[in-house]
Amino acid sequence: MKKALGRGLESIIAGTEQREIKNISLSVIKPNPFQPRKDFKDEELKDLAESIRENGVLQPIIVRRSKDGYEIISGERRYRACKLLGMKDVPAIVKDVTNDRMVEWALIENVQREDLNVVEEAEGYRELINRFNLTHEEISKRIGKSRAHITNILRVLELEENIKNLLREKKLTLGHAKVLLSVKEPLKRKHLAERIQKEDLSVRDLENIISGGIDKKEKVGHFEKKNIHIKDIENKLSENLSRKVEIKYKKGKGKIFIEFYNDDDFKKLINFLGLKNFD
Repeated sequence: MKKALGRGLESIIAGTEQREIKNISLSVIKPNPFQPRKDFKDEELKDLAESIRENGVLQPIIVRRSKDGYEIISGERRYRACKLLGMKDVPAIVKDVTNDRMVEWALIENVQREDLNVVEEAEGYRELINRFNLTHEEISKRIGKSRAHITNILRVLELEENIKNLLREKKLTLGHAKVLLSVKEPLKRKHLAERIQKEDLSVRDLENIISGGIDKKEKVGHFEKKNIHIKDIENKLSENLSRKVEIKYKKGKGKIFIEFYNDDDFKKLINFLGLKNFD
């Protein structure tokens, strides 16, 4: 079963009025109309339902009264799992809260989910900032994570949409995102993100590529350390081509690596190198 709510939301709820628990019919309970989470995975609900079947509902859901029953403040996964089991009622704590407080609690619970990707987490923090004018420090206290964590996560929203999609799909990590944010050119970031996915680059691999160190695809010690002459040629080529150029050189042999960032950029590079009819 899912862990108890993080200490931020738990402490907020505990700090309000009494915690009387009562069994309420599932038929009169409705989902939170402000619920930011839209996707409830069937397999996870089945696992939770099986846990509830064996152990019961270990943590009551929290609801508020509505015109024709109750609305869920937090605990919608437990509510759905109980419905899946065909239960008639569920233990609940009834709270008298405003719409704004209900939205805030729902957002806080949402960003404490274990399966959240970094973009969803960042979007949740941004919503708390925009809707309630909370500072990073205030969010930190509410959810039980460091202020630095909040700040670092929010920065991923500066990345391009294709990179955020890779983060949503968990094909890139927060560590990758932090390194990509150090790259100022959007096209280069896009190219590097594609390489991370295709070549299964680690964060260290990515750092080495950006800093001009040894690429994971090249064996350590395979090439000699660049002398001043080779480095000078490398710099001049980079300036003339307006892109990063890297020369790997050993005993009169080696390779020249020239970066390009999309199909159009590739065509421009090929044309520049003399293949005028390339298409």
